[in-house]
Amino acid sequence: MPHLTAPDAARRTAGGEQLGFGVPGYAHPLLAPAEWAELVRPGTPLHWAVLNIAEGPGCRPDPHCLAAAGRLRNARERALHGGAPDDTVRASGGRLLGHLDLAFGERSFGDLIADARAFIDWYRVGGFYLARCPAERAGLPDVRRLTGTLHALLAESDSADGGGRLVLGHGTHPYPGYAEAADQLVTFQGPWTDYRWSQVAEWTADYPPERFAHFVHGVPRTHLEEAMRIARWQGAGTIFFTDRDGRNGQNDPFAALPRYWDEIVSRIGPGISE
Repeated sequence: MPHLTAPDAARRTAGGEQLGFGVPGYAHPLLAPAEWAELVRPGTPLHWAVLNIAEGPGCRPDPHCLAAAGRLRNARERALHGGAPDDTVRASGGRLLGHLDLAFGERSFGDLIADARAFIDWYRVGGFYLARCPAERAGLPDVRRLTGTLHALLAESDSADGGGRLVLGHGTHPYPGYAEAADQLVTFQGPWTDYRWSQVAEWTADYPPERFAHFVHGVPRTHLEEAMRIARWQGAGTIFFTDRDGRNGQNDPFAALPRYWDEIVSRIGPGISE
């Protein structure tokens, strides 16, 4: 059993509340057509997926990414507004998020806002994933300034229903103040060998599961249930688990579907529209 140091209040998803997927960023739609098709399959419990063309929006609109973005937006529209009221097995209702690389605080505010505007103008994203986000207290003021501006840009956009969504990609537990700077924090990103013995920060117990996401690679099929139990115990509402580990020539283990995708979808259950 994993060694967990969650207080009782942090064990708030142990009762079986529904998890959902956050996709850190599949490969380009030309290289990963099956992956992008799965995002809009009816019933997929997708919370959000990240569009990353070239560590950002690229220098011009990509027609293949435009098509993939359009399909995901249409699926979300059907999930939220289409079908019978009691129909819970619909198209996925996940948001498309633009990838902004903060480089741990090294990128300028102006460059990040320029990338954000391109994502909104070209791909009509419904939010942003702030990759390589600083986690220290010293970086919080700059991140607050950035997220405040991004929320304002999204509020002006007709593509960001509900004001958009901002996810901070720390990959570890940050200084607690970051919880008030965005909608969701990625508090674990790494291998299964670390995750199964991981510990949760006690301050996370003050927030509901939808505020936290965990991304774990190298999870064997035989340990899927244990991994999901850890996520619930530690209070994460959004996950992406994969058996891929970045070996055999693949640099990013999250760029492709896990080999047990159908099984993990069935374990979580059908997506339910917001």
